[in-house]
Amino acid sequence: MNLALWIAAILLTLVALTGGITKSFVPKQKLATIHGAEWTAGFGANAIRALGATELLAALGLILPRALGIAPVVVPVTATCWIALMVGAMITHSRLDQYKLVAVNVVYLAIAAFIAVGRY
Repeated sequence: MNLALWIAAILLTLVALTGGITKSFVPKQKLATIHGAEWTAGFGANAIRALGATELLAALGLILPRALGIAPVVVPVTATCWIALMVGAMITHSRLDQYKLVAVNVVYLAIAAFIAVGRY
């Protein structure tokens, strides 16, 4: 079970890192042209960067506390926050009729729920 939780956390960390780096460093105009990121056209650049920073912090919170043995309760808290983030992503993508991306968000939500339950 512990191995499965580590694999899930690493997978979700990679997702968070990818999204966080993209939202933090790719210009808004370029993001709006990428499939799946069309929603950025309706958001301010600072809001997008803040979301990217949140995802980068989530990447750290899913791995480091448990790996370092410092405040490991942060891992399930981070996973729970990721669930809330995915609910928002599902709402945003469904408004744009991007139902395949909603399904991807459901998978990420399920992984986060597995981590949250497994690590509490």
